[in-house]
Amino acid sequence: MDLEIRAEDPLSFSDSEELDENGFPLASSSGSDKAESTSEPTSCNDDRPHKKLSEFASDFYASGSDCTSLLRIRNEKKNGLLVQKNLLQMWGIAKSEVAETSESRVCSENRKRKWKGKEQGDVFGLKLNQKKNEKGKKPAHVQSRSCPFYKKIPGTPFTVDAFRYGAIEGCSAYFLTHFHYDHYGGLTKRWCHGPIYCTSITARLLDICLSVNQSYICALEYDKEYEIEGIKVTFIEANHCPGAALIHLRLSDGRTYLHTGDFRASKSMQSHPILLNYHVNVLYLDTTYCNPKYRFPSKEEVIAFVVRTTQKYLQKQPKTLVVVGAYSIGKERVYLEISRSLQVPIYTNASRRRILESFGWSDLSSRLSNSSHSTRLHVLPLSFLRLENLNKYLATLNQRFNAVLAFRPTGWTFSEATGSKLDLIKPTSKGNITIYGVPYSEHSSFNELRDFVKFLRPDKIIPTVNASSIASRDNMQALFNNWLKS
Repeated sequence: MDLEIRAEDPLSFSDSEELDENGFPLASSSGSDKAESTSEPTSCNDDRPHKKLSEFASDFYASGSDCTSLLRIRNEKKNGLLVQKNLLQMWGIAKSEVAETSESRVCSENRKRKWKGKEQGDVFGLKLNQKKNEKGKKPAHVQSRSCPFYKKIPGTPFTVDAFRYGAIEGCSAYFLTHFHYDHYGGLTKRWCHGPIYCTSITARLLDICLSVNQSYICALEYDKEYEIEGIKVTFIEANHCPGAALIHLRLSDGRTYLHTGDFRASKSMQSHPILLNYHVNVLYLDTTYCNPKYRFPSKEEVIAFVVRTTQKYLQKQPKTLVVVGAYSIGKERVYLEISRSLQVPIYTNASRRRILESFGWSDLSSRLSNSSHSTRLHVLPLSFLRLENLNKYLATLNQRFNAVLAFRPTGWTFSEATGSKLDLIKPTSKGNITIYGVPYSEHSSFNELRDFVKFLRPDKIIPTVNASSIASRDNMQALFNNWLKS
């Protein structure tokens, strides 16, 4: 039997709340100044200052600590502050001490690395020579924050989704799991600290959206084993957004790590050869919905509901505009299935079309339209889906449509009262505008997380989301222990 956890609802939506690009409510302008936004820009080249987030959203983006990695030091010198422990210390392999001084150092120069073109040559056909500035000098030193140890993979010179820390001491390979801002934050066209390993789709997005120097981008194929710095590396489809990958690492001493990035666990993963054949010692786990209350339906069930609801509305009101909210990347399957069902094109702005076309999905690319008047199916930023905004948007279409049916597809709209009975979902409506919040999630549900952990049975689990509080870490650790015993 699963342990029961009491937890506050992370979000409670109302139409009066403005959402950020990742579906979280924004903090009011009069709120605390502590919550810095790291929400994903609405377009590739959106350089506008990010808006403030709710306290929960700020914690969500900032979290990632291991559930037992913080040690409260109770003495006068430390004033009860939380300090990080080294992974080896945490696991009892090394003596427990206050966080190592090397973890708090700031790199003093653009570090000399083994991967330099002169020493290592080409990596998978990509030249990795360091880029010089216009005057022929190497980039000047840029001060950066110390990288938290939990973003470093022990026994390797690798970090995962740790670009906001600049040049990281001891790191010669930077891995990016997928192209969402809370993971790629810190990457710009000025990146010069080392090679970036990612999937082909993510590599193209780094180029077209961030103008990252291509000499630093190393694209790896799914399900193909590579050797990097003496370590066997394999990317596995993460069932998240396009280009998202699980990172499987095999060290020369036999240790095996799996970093999920963001993912939605599925039964197909349990038949993947590399996950079947190699025991995972340490699992870095996406714990976005690691709470028993989040037992939302499958993607397929939610998409079927969206298509069914759309068809019913169009039967009653043929001149209905259908709107799907989406992130810069993510939620593509929702509007693609509506397009297939209705046999209509998909309209979105030029920036999003550029992103979608970069995926190389012929069925999706062939359905895209550059005219808002040519189709009844429009894709807009998730944060835009408010009654007032949609009413104004409808007015710009010159009375071509009489009503709007919109879908906000995110797991945060899940309701325990509704559960998997999607027909019980009550939309928000005003006049001729109707908005459905549907629990379409690209993160694992509670049951999916449990089944995945039971399948892998790792020696250690490091939660990477919602782990910034002691209570949350303790709750998740209790769940992990229970799953591994059963």
